[in-house]
Amino acid sequence: MSKRRVSYYYDNDVGLFSYGLGHPMKPHRIRMAHDLVQSYGMLNKMQVLRPRRASPQNMTAFHTDEYVHFLSRVTPETAEELTGHGQRFLVGEDNPAFEGVFEFCTISAGGSIDAAQRINSGSADIAINWAGGLHHAKKREASGFCYINDIVLAILELLRTYPRVLYIDIDCHHGDGVEEAFYTTDRVLTCSFHKFGEYFPGTGHVEDYGRDKGMGYSVNVPLRDGLTDEVFKNVFEPVIQKILEWYQPSAVVLQCGADSLSGDKLGCFNLTMEGHANCVQYLRKSGLPLILLGGGGYTIKNVARAWAYETACALGVEETIDRNLPWNAYFEWFGPRYRLEVAENNMEDLNPKDGYLDTIKEQVMKRLDMLPFAPSVGMHEVPGQSVSEHLGFSPPREEQKEVDDLDERLGQQFRAVYNMQLNESSSSESDEPESLDSDDDGASNSSRRHRFPHRTGKRMSIFPLDKNAAYFSKQVDARVEGRTAQTQRRFFQTSAVWDPTLKTVVMREEFGAARARARVGDIMENGGGGGLVDVEMENASQADDDWREPDVPISVES
Repeated sequence: MSKRRVSYYYDNDVGLFSYGLGHPMKPHRIRMAHDLVQSYGMLNKMQVLRPRRASPQNMTAFHTDEYVHFLSRVTPETAEELTGHGQRFLVGEDNPAFEGVFEFCTISAGGSIDAAQRINSGSADIAINWAGGLHHAKKREASGFCYINDIVLAILELLRTYPRVLYIDIDCHHGDGVEEAFYTTDRVLTCSFHKFGEYFPGTGHVEDYGRDKGMGYSVNVPLRDGLTDEVFKNVFEPVIQKILEWYQPSAVVLQCGADSLSGDKLGCFNLTMEGHANCVQYLRKSGLPLILLGGGGYTIKNVARAWAYETACALGVEETIDRNLPWNAYFEWFGPRYRLEVAENNMEDLNPKDGYLDTIKEQVMKRLDMLPFAPSVGMHEVPGQSVSEHLGFSPPREEQKEVDDLDERLGQQFRAVYNMQLNESSSSESDEPESLDSDDDGASNSSRRHRFPHRTGKRMSIFPLDKNAAYFSKQVDARVEGRTAQTQRRFFQTSAVWDPTLKTVVMREEFGAARARARVGDIMENGGGGGLVDVEMENASQADDDWREPDVPISVES
């Protein structure tokens, strides 16, 4: 298929966040990639969309309520207390509670969910969200720079329409979070090509192939240091071709982690930009609905190059674009050659030695031969709304709009602060752009856990660290206090509450109407239209005197 409809999701706010001083993960790389895509004139060749922010309810399709609630409240000042001194939710030094962490998660997850919905509706053949691909996040814990697993959320959305989904991970690190989520099902086949050994996260052995109903549907290809284009192509294409022929996926999700590129600070492979993008080209030729997501990548000028080139591959215009970089806002970051390229280095490829890769490939193929052909699943019509919306338990639209308006005002404030800091830093000789992406002090490839390189310099924070900090902090606090005064922002909101007098669940009415007792089982049985019983007047009047809203939401079971 030479012509495919491409939808491209991007939120300009994603580049405003910072994990903190010295942290190798830089969300700013997504803005750099977008600016490069724009400079090449590719935006007018696809549908460019701003994703909707994911709600806490969206996130709890996979993550636990407690974890999502924690992320919505945590700040750098309260992290020590809320994590139990680092014993839960955010364990270790990989995942700091930086300013705006939850807003960052809503952008990343929202883009991937919207991309999946776009594919489901048939409005696009390929959907791109470079802000996604955070594959390490677990059900109730952050891991490996990842807080919310947007990939799992996107796949769950695809499963509402498609019977089988193929997930492919070419990040240098094993996609453990996604594999763990679908380890016991045959509706999702996960295939990860990664460095294995004394290397984070330490999972992804070739013998890890699923359990129970998912036996054989987790495919792992563990690799050694120095992987080159030719060797990678010789193992990637046969394995994926076998999966496409035998598993017959209805849609494909490709995580394009760029830390497998040559010269990455935390990676240990030797792939060029073309070798990395060959995976996108190969899957595009299959004609299957495809979602492209970001992931790792810590030499950010190479990340921007690779994702811009892979956007061109999705459009099918990679042969026509000029390899000499066009002028863009970050042009000086791409020196000294200023070309659209990531060249290989002289790193030795250890994979062909001692017949290691041939042995791994043989084991993987043998395991795939044991799978049944295209497992079937009973499908039915997908509802247009969630159960909570159907039963009337969702928050009022007006109240949700107030929250969205607040987020928009805060976003404007963050952008103003960021631009002020950017103008100040550009006038300082000590804050050159190249210092943010120095190739010095890389992390040890033999470490099981990430080791952050030691760096010095000014922290790129949302709020400036100068005399204006108190002013902007006061302005944001005032906005937050104003929101609290108007409507308390609660994790889950419902019109069903517990009445201590009647000892049952009642439906809270917003405009003073008489409340009614709700039998949840009857509501579900009658499709949301019944199940309400009028309350006797004397009981209702007494309940109005004694009733109060509980401090925490009530979980109702039929």
